[in-house]
Amino acid sequence: MTSLTVTDAGVRLGGDLVLAGVHLSVPDGERLAIVGPSGSGKSTLLRAIAGFERIAAGEIRLGDEVAATATRHLAPHRRRIGYVAQDGALFPHLTARRNIAFGLRGSASGERAGAVAAAAALAGIEPELLERYPHEISGGQQQRVSLARALAPHPRVLLLDEPFSALDTELRAQVRTQVVDALTRAQVTSVLVTHDPEEALAFGHSVAVLDDGRLQQAGVCADVFSRPVSASVARLLGDTVLLAGAKTATGGFRCPLGTLTVDADFSDGSSMVVAMVRPTQLRLTTDAGAAPARVIAIAVVGATATATIACADGTTVGVPLRAVGSPLPAVGDDVRITVDGGTVVYAA
Repeated sequence: MTSLTVTDAGVRLGGDLVLAGVHLSVPDGERLAIVGPSGSGKSTLLRAIAGFERIAAGEIRLGDEVAATATRHLAPHRRRIGYVAQDGALFPHLTARRNIAFGLRGSASGERAGAVAAAAALAGIEPELLERYPHEISGGQQQRVSLARALAPHPRVLLLDEPFSALDTELRAQVRTQVVDALTRAQVTSVLVTHDPEEALAFGHSVAVLDDGRLQQAGVCADVFSRPVSASVARLLGDTVLLAGAKTATGGFRCPLGTLTVDADFSDGSSMVVAMVRPTQLRLTTDAGAAPARVIAIAVVGATATATIACADGTTVGVPLRAVGSPLPAVGDDVRITVDGGTVVYAA
């Protein structure tokens, strides 16, 4: 196993600075997910770590070895980094077995066979699939073959570039779980890039948010999700409700939903502030002390529903509800709303 450290890294493409000041650290055997919108520099960062792009500033280190600086560039094949591409990039004329063995050229025949079997087992590939060609297996199976091919040479670090994006929703979750299980058993340091916040938070021990070529925040998944340093980071990590209001003298936040506990304050002393909560923190209640509101719309999608609630001052929020097993409020109903947990405050 090998740790990965990126320090103040910058990348120029065609003279334009597309990454700047990126700091990341992934301990031995852990998983990092990098999330951000299209064009944020995620894949460029992955390519720089792999050695496919040179860095213009900073340093990339694999364990104790310096892999890249502005003046040093270790060739990709010498970095011993595995790479799983978005489309799997399997060779169509080779069976799954031969695809997995492709990166083991130069090894003795017996060693290759053992490494292929071990990598296939790690990736959860059934033995009968090994003799099939890519067009004869499903998209999820193709991605597991691609993973096995990357794992077979025992890479120091494994990079995954949006490997689940071509799969349908249900299959994505299934294959992601299988891949995380394989990486855990392989104990390989891994970095995933994705635009899907749910995928990022499910994959990593830690998550990094990249936007406009700059690292916005990085840390343990639960910490970054619950205490994003800005409203833009909050939105990149999932559905967000921003509430207008004011900080109280006792350190709380008063808004149309009542007086909320403040878990983190990133307002830098500003007198004009907003507070962020996740929709899942909102709940309808019969508590007489909760904020009064009225239901103005109901949208049902399968087993879930969203009730759009108007507070007394006209503020509207969407409250997620179960659509099965309990009665839903009707449009026009008077209700009360509360917030579970605390909030994060930003300058308005």
